[in-house]
Amino acid sequence: MLEFHDPRAAIGVEREPYGLGIDLMRMNDPCMAFLANGFPDSERFLEKVAEAMERLLPRLTVRTYNKGNASIPAPPEMLEEIGENCHAAIAAYGH
Repeated sequence: MLEFHDPRAAIGVEREPYGLGIDLMRMNDPCMAFLANGFPDSERFLEKVAEAMERLLPRLTVRTYNKGNASIPAPPEMLEEIGENCHAAIAAYGH
């Protein structure tokens, strides 16, 4: 007879539902920033995410940014522009 060991540990933290701070579906003209970090393909990956979101939200305005260097923080001017012009942002990396 074979016995299998389940390697998963018991969950030590109570699960909490994740809620977004903004509901783009309810907005008239939502704008979203997509911030690539400068790694190869980070922009391409975010393009695909933006395309998928545009299918869900046809009124979505997409603004793309690339900080150009994965080893540095995004420049304050870029973050300020995103904060002033966009309702939400997705930051991602690629290799």
